[in-house]
Amino acid sequence: MMDGPDDSTVILGDENRKPGRSETVDLTDNSLMVDISDALSEKDKVKFTVHTKTTLPEFHKPEFLVVRQHEEFVWLHDRFEEIEEYAGYIIPPAPPRPDFDASREKLQKLGEGEGTMTKEEFNKMKQELEAEYLATFKKTVAMHEVFLCRLANHPVFRNDHNFRVFLEYDQDLCVRGKNKMEVLGGFMKSFTKTTDEFLLSATVKDVNDFFEKEKNFLIDYHTHLKDATAKADRMTKRHKDVADSYIKISTGLVQLSTIDNSDLEKFLTKVAETFEKARKIEGRVASDEDLKLSDTLRYYMRDSFAAKRLLYRRLRCLANYENANRNLEKARAKNKDVHAALEVADAELAQQQACEKFEQMSDKGKEELMDFKTRRVAAFRKNLVDLAELELKHAKAQVQLLKNSLAALKEE
Repeated sequence: MMDGPDDSTVILGDENRKPGRSETVDLTDNSLMVDISDALSEKDKVKFTVHTKTTLPEFHKPEFLVVRQHEEFVWLHDRFEEIEEYAGYIIPPAPPRPDFDASREKLQKLGEGEGTMTKEEFNKMKQELEAEYLATFKKTVAMHEVFLCRLANHPVFRNDHNFRVFLEYDQDLCVRGKNKMEVLGGFMKSFTKTTDEFLLSATVKDVNDFFEKEKNFLIDYHTHLKDATAKADRMTKRHKDVADSYIKISTGLVQLSTIDNSDLEKFLTKVAETFEKARKIEGRVASDEDLKLSDTLRYYMRDSFAAKRLLYRRLRCLANYENANRNLEKARAKNKDVHAALEVADAELAQQQACEKFEQMSDKGKEELMDFKTRRVAAFRKNLVDLAELELKHAKAQVQLLKNSLAALKEE
């Protein structure tokens, strides 16, 4: 049996890290810098080493390291969701749960089928699957880092007490994963929110054209992103399938060259080498498309959903404001006795508080949605330019490979 990443620990250290901080978030303020400097993958969990450098006086030290697991990232996200004063902000989406099951299953199947293939073909397939596993691991680390960078770069979120605890407390936060009943409860809560959102949209009319346009845009935008992500994933898979096919063709030609001891032996060997080099290029194409296109689409699909949640919370606030107005009208319509006067005063206070809360949420929400537009346009522009440059680079490499191969074959 083979010894793959499913049977051992995978460590992502500084030598395998991308230079600098995450490119998904534009960070210009260096007063709070957060990155994941190390990561350790085990069978049932991933341990992230969170590195923080800061000049903010709220922290006890200017630099520190803590070890966190995925559940603690989810805990931090949920705390932001629960705090009412953050209702007017786009809460950065929680990073996706680490999922290496597909890669581990492929490695296990490859190990079970070791006896049905040549040693060379087995080693090539093993290298490909291990590279796929490592790529998935690096993406998992990147998504968790992006979540922290978004919080650290936000002028309000960076001052949150829970965020400081997450970054600075050097002990386990004692956060456990949800059990089946809690998962079911979360699903029902999400279903209730979706139903409530649908009812609000049908019964509460938003008179603000800006937010109405944003709502319609985000609904269409999220749908298009979901469709584009599925298509990008299919495209990436086709490139991986081509790379896998090149492995089989190369292996078959090598076997044929060892059987046929004629003049074709060198010819077949050189053609096999060409397919092996083409496999590596095709694998890089798939990896770059997955990173620069699919992951960008997938991230902003989650981020656009977070923006939609902001609009839902604002609509709920508007509904509460309208209810406060109706309650005030009812109180004023009653008889002018002492009890009614007190009821009117209470209703006026509630109406005033609801009005202020709605106006504050609208102001914050508008700023957040405009920032969301600027951020996503910049991210898409950068990643698409990077992808185009990489595609050109790989295309030139493929053309050069074919030219060199043809020249070498003509010399035979």
